[in-house]
Amino acid sequence: GLARLDGVDLVVNALVGAIGLRPTLAALERGRTVALANKESLVIGGELVKAALAAHGGRIVPIDSEHSALLQALSAGRRDEVRRLIITASGGPFLRTPLPELDTVRPEDALRHPNWSMGARITIDSATMVNKAFEVIEAHYLFAIPYERIEPVIHPSSVVHSLVEYRDGSVIAQLAAPDMRIPIQYALVYPDRPDTGLPRLDLATVGTLAFEPLDPERYPAFEAVLSAARRGGTAPAVANAADEVLVHRFLAGEIPFTGIARGIAAALAAWQDDSPLSLEGIRAADAWARGFAQEFAI
Repeated sequence: GLARLDGVDLVVNALVGAIGLRPTLAALERGRTVALANKESLVIGGELVKAALAAHGGRIVPIDSEHSALLQALSAGRRDEVRRLIITASGGPFLRTPLPELDTVRPEDALRHPNWSMGARITIDSATMVNKAFEVIEAHYLFAIPYERIEPVIHPSSVVHSLVEYRDGSVIAQLAAPDMRIPIQYALVYPDRPDTGLPRLDLATVGTLAFEPLDPERYPAFEAVLSAARRGGTAPAVANAADEVLVHRFLAGEIPFTGIARGIAAALAAWQDDSPLSLEGIRAADAWARGFAQEFAI
């Protein structure tokens, strides 16, 4: 494939879904730099990616705005000086929706992200906060920080993309206009910063920066996916595949919005395979979870 072509220095992986894992591994096994937007490479195959990096000396530069922000903020100190990583989340379109109404929200409402223009699945994942759980998993593998020291925080305006707290009490934040072209360019030319015509951040116009804790009752899918990450093995692959099918079913009007979180939790409760992680195991878990999610009844 393209990731194996001779003469390639940088591979951009912006595929959506589990299909992105193999190209990431293929590029890293050739010692190449991967500009990574495909979350699933690390979510379902983090240990395999970690092993490929250690064995072949490749490099990953994240494209996601949150991880690009962490990469930049981590340059302010040594890794052993880091106390915690703080990943911001807008809260999605239902941040202020009364909880009893979440059962009846419509797909068209869920697709109206307040700040970003994205594909359908990632937009719904932002509404359920599955996307944020994926980003915690990514940060764990990208920066070798334990899960208990990676925290989400709701930041509705999406101006602060992530923060790093150091052990001396300093907190380094990366701010930019909510425009994906900024982190994409940074990944493509890393570590350079060429001048651009991209939007500039006007703090006087922004005015205030608001933050609040993530409400687990509003976003139960976040903890469901994080529980899969802590469990390890093929559990994250089950969570990812189940989510993909459940999002499709919600968009098709087959299940309520709240059924996505319930279906993910049910799939993880039913999955009993704790064998070591492998590509074959990931494929099997993926297929099983898709079948389970397709038949899941609310």
